[in-house]
Amino acid sequence: MGGLNPPPVLVATRSAHKLREIRGLLADLPVRLLGPADLGLPEKEEEGDLEPFDTFARNALSKAKYFHRRSGLPVLADDSGLCVDALGGGPGVRTRRFAPPDRVARWGRDEANNRWLLERLAGVGDGARGAHYRCAVALTDDLRHEVVEGIVRGRIARRPRGKGGFGYDPLFVPDGHDRTYAELPQAVKAATSHRSAAVLRARDWIETHVVRTRTDG
Repeated sequence: MGGLNPPPVLVATRSAHKLREIRGLLADLPVRLLGPADLGLPEKEEEGDLEPFDTFARNALSKAKYFHRRSGLPVLADDSGLCVDALGGGPGVRTRRFAPPDRVARWGRDEANNRWLLERLAGVGDGARGAHYRCAVALTDDLRHEVVEGIVRGRIARRPRGKGGFGYDPLFVPDGHDRTYAELPQAVKAATSHRSAAVLRARDWIETHVVRTRTDG
């Protein structure tokens, strides 16, 4: 499919896990999904400042434009996080940097974030522990930009459960299930996750502005 040399799309992530997930979701498209390392793009300190905005969409587009400038390729970038009703939508865009630094140094980022979330929700009843994961995917080839989003709703468990997944997965119970994402099979998460929904909505843009452009040319 796509001939001997399918067109490249850069996935703007340094996470091997995320790159693998996105490649799986778009495996049937005739494109080459590359990570920065595949292009020999070294990680720069300035990459830590690419998400200064207060929305997932603006942060994702910031990353997409940055990596397009560095690579010259069409780019797919995402920003995602956990929004908890009882915290007014927090941690939101601060999902990864939620816990205080001293706790991260003590327990590591994922465990510190989970512990901090449970502390913040201490005393919150089961009926008020609603939450959702949100993912914004930005796409750009410099001439055109688009941002699509995906959401999965659920609730926050009272204690971590399960050994799979990463981040807040041991605490997040998606609607329609009684197990956390860390307990559910990976295939279930892949089929229902916020990132899955957003990436699948990005297919039309890739087909129109990458695949068909190459075919028409």
